[in-house]
Amino acid sequence: MQTRKPIVAGQFYPGQRRSCLDEINECLLEGKPAKSLPETIVAGIVPHAGWTFSGSLAAMVFSAIKQRHDKVDTFVIFGAAHGYYGASPAVYNKGCWLTPLGEVAVDEELADIVLKTDAAVADASAHQDEHSIEVQVPFIQRLFADAKILPILTPPNELSISLGEEVGNIISQQQKKIVCIGSTDLTHYGPRYGFTPKGAGANALQWASKVNDKEFIDFAVKLQPQEMLASAAENLNACGPGAAAAAVAAAKKLGKTKGVLLAHTNSNKVMLEKMGASSADAVGYAAIVF
Repeated sequence: MQTRKPIVAGQFYPGQRRSCLDEINECLLEGKPAKSLPETIVAGIVPHAGWTFSGSLAAMVFSAIKQRHDKVDTFVIFGAAHGYYGASPAVYNKGCWLTPLGEVAVDEELADIVLKTDAAVADASAHQDEHSIEVQVPFIQRLFADAKILPILTPPNELSISLGEEVGNIISQQQKKIVCIGSTDLTHYGPRYGFTPKGAGANALQWASKVNDKEFIDFAVKLQPQEMLASAAENLNACGPGAAAAAVAAAKKLGKTKGVLLAHTNSNKVMLEKMGASSADAVGYAAIVF
C-alpha cells in the first residue's frame, strides 16, 4: 500500500506518539474558540508553521469543527504548494498517511470522484516534501479518530477556485460529512524573507499584521476567492493562497455567505508571549471557519 511518511515530525511537531499527543492537548487548551460559531461548519483556514508558533490556531479550527460535528467522515485538505510547481492541483489519491499517531487512510472513493472532474491530477510524489498538510493530520487523528483525508496540493492560480467549486458540488451530493481545510500562513515579513516594503522595526511588523494580513483575511471572511489570489500575488500576504481560495470557493458552493475569524496573530507576537524575545521578522497566522 502506498504510504506517505512524515517529513517534519520531530521538527515542526513532536516525533513520538506520547509527546505528540501531549502537545496537541496543550494546543487544544490554548486554542479554545472564544467566538460564536456557525451552526454548521463546512470549511476552515488554518496555519501550518511549527506547533509552538501556530498550533493553537490550527487546534482552534479543528476544535470548532468538533463542537459542531462530533463525527466527520473525511477532511479534504488543500495544501500550500511551497515546492510543487505544476499548474494543476495535485491529489494524493491512494493509500494512507503516517504520523506519530499512526496511519490515516486516504478517501480513495472521494479522490476518484474529484479526479473525474478534471479539476486536479493524481500526483502522490508532489506531496513528498510538502509540510503544509502533514502538520494538520495529527489534529484530525486526535479529534476525529475514524476520519479519512483527501490531501490536495493547490497552486496559487484560478484552477484552485475551480477545484474548490467542484469539491463543493461533490460534497453537496454526498451523504457523509466532509469538511474542507485550506492551509496557509500569511505575510512573511522581514529581512529573513526578503520582504521589507515598510522597512524594519515594530511599525513595519504592525503594518504586516494590521494591514497586509488583514486584507487577505477580510477577503477570505467575505468569501471572495478571486480577490484572495489577486491580493496574495500583489502583496505577498499568503504563502498558500490557492489552498485558502479553494476552501473558500467550496464553502461558497455549500451555501456559506461569510466566515468567522477566530484568531489572528504572528510569530513575533508568539515569541514575545512565550519566550520573552522579539525578532526583526514575523509570519502571520489566522484561524477562520465557514
